[in-house]
Amino acid sequence: MGRTKDEPRTKDEEPRTLKTPTETRHVLDKLEAQHPGADTELRYQNAYELLVATILSAQSTDARVNLVTPAVFKKYPDARALARSKTAELEALIHSTGFFRAKARSLAGMAKALVERHGGAVPHELDALTELPGVGRKTANVVLGHALGVPGLAVDRHVLRVSNRIGLADSEDPVVVEKELCAALPKSGWTRASDTLILHGRRICKPKPLCDQCAVRDECDYYSMVVARQIGRSPSPSRRPRPLRKMRRGRQP
Repeated sequence: MGRTKDEPRTKDEEPRTLKTPTETRHVLDKLEAQHPGADTELRYQNAYELLVATILSAQSTDARVNLVTPAVFKKYPDARALARSKTAELEALIHSTGFFRAKARSLAGMAKALVERHGGAVPHELDALTELPGVGRKTANVVLGHALGVPGLAVDRHVLRVSNRIGLADSEDPVVVEKELCAALPKSGWTRASDTLILHGRRICKPKPLCDQCAVRDECDYYSMVVARQIGRSPSPSRRPRPLRKMRRGRQP
């Protein structure tokens, strides 16, 4: 499902028609009504805490991270404290989130960079954030949008899956999907759109989707081309996107 912009099409593959900006906003309005008050489920008090929590959330669940972070924040309340952390002690605190050695290196490196380059404060710019160890675009956009008041649209595996299935985007590349969604939505709605798509992916549009519970089933390319065919319904000629591909899994820090 989806393709990077540089991946060539096969000779018999028709270009996929994405939703227009108006249609995309309509879809997001309906999804936001289905998931009112969508927000990050990570618990934090400031940008530093959200940055730490988001790094820990890679290959883990928000619920698991929320069990771990109170002890982490108590021992390392700011970037300066975290920069002085001892590896063994930090690893022990975050062990249950998985990949604890790599995450400990990322957290310590991130904290040292914050102290050295930004006086311990979390920068308000995407480029400055992504230059920090362990911080990719997804993490940076989460922090910008939720803790710093800067529009950001985080693309994780849920956003990739949902946006490609519905027809809001057409790529397996998170950067491409981010650009496609941002181009269709007002900046003021970027963060809420990301949160909404994430929750929809967790609750409804799972790898095995619960289409009968989906508020945008009638607008969804996946439902039209896959599910409807399985139950004997033919999509109308005007709603025939190209065949959907299976999306490869990938880590989006």
